[in-house]
Amino acid sequence: MNRQQKQELERRRLHPAAVKSAESRGRAWPEDQDPWRTCLERDRDRILHCTAFRRLEYKTQVFVNHVGDHHRTRLTHSLEVMQVARSMAGVLDLNEGLVEAVALSHDLGHPPYGHAGEEALHARMKDHGGFDHNRQSVRVVTVLERRSPAYPGLNLSYEVLECLKKHEEVADPDTGQRLRFPFLEAQLVDLADSTAYHYHDVEDGIRAGILDPRAMEKDLELWARACGQVRAELPGAEENYLFWRRAANELLGLTIQDILDESRRRLAEDRPGSPREAQTAARRMIGHSPEMRSRVAALHEYLYEHMYYDERVNWHVRRATDLLEHLFDALLERPEAVPQRFHDASDSLHRAVCDYIAGMTDRYVERVARDLRILPG
Repeated sequence: MNRQQKQELERRRLHPAAVKSAESRGRAWPEDQDPWRTCLERDRDRILHCTAFRRLEYKTQVFVNHVGDHHRTRLTHSLEVMQVARSMAGVLDLNEGLVEAVALSHDLGHPPYGHAGEEALHARMKDHGGFDHNRQSVRVVTVLERRSPAYPGLNLSYEVLECLKKHEEVADPDTGQRLRFPFLEAQLVDLADSTAYHYHDVEDGIRAGILDPRAMEKDLELWARACGQVRAELPGAEENYLFWRRAANELLGLTIQDILDESRRRLAEDRPGSPREAQTAARRMIGHSPEMRSRVAALHEYLYEHMYYDERVNWHVRRATDLLEHLFDALLERPEAVPQRFHDASDSLHRAVCDYIAGMTDRYVERVARDLRILPG
């Protein structure tokens, strides 16, 4: 299919409240349309091919990157979020191109060493505008990435940029009307994000020996239900790593099914007739049922208590973030060590240093630290 045929298929098949490529508000720098791809598919491809996306391969998700080859990284997490979100978008008749673009780009602003790295950068930037990985993702695709001498950033469509502005109040650019919620596609990616990381953090935690799956079964209703389904499907199966891995898959499936069932129910009841109607509705159209929301919240709390703050994870993180803080201070004293493009894109030395470090991979932090003799050669 060419672009026009795809746009016509969207018009006929997608939910009335889904974003339609043909109705895009366009880009900050106008460009000719691609003959084969919709504007949102084109955005997805630009994100997939940008350098910031490739660097996610060596950025921490939970376990510092060098700790093990099989743990998730920021890159594999982004791919899993994309897969989960795209699968659900197909069921709910939402725009899969937009969902893919947002899922692949939602963590581009994450610094090295995961959330601990984010906290360290925010502490250094508290008197200089702060640091937040969501805002940094927007900054990456609008300012820091370069694909053409004609404009800064990736020149993504308005709809993708709006979806990336998580936790920020958004207004209709034509009317100024306050929009309570993001596009349905952004709501979906937000839930796919938490669903994917709960699933893969459970699996990684069990593999690493940090989480005890039998203790989890006593404490977590959702995990117990997932284990019960595996026992029903595979009676007499040995409860080894493969059993728990299968249970983690069941946990993922239970969570996704609940999102689909609850979201279809809300859409059928409220019947939003356009993207704007969904954004100004009385409630989010994409969400968990009340029962599942409480179960997911309990799982999230459990992971913080038993995994994210576990010393076997945190001693690596503490060493890494201490290094990051020393590197930040060293670069303030040696601004010539910061590439000129970061100075050109920033309004202060602190922001230039922050942008430079935020884009680094875990291993590049150590390389620069050795170059600056913060670490031994």
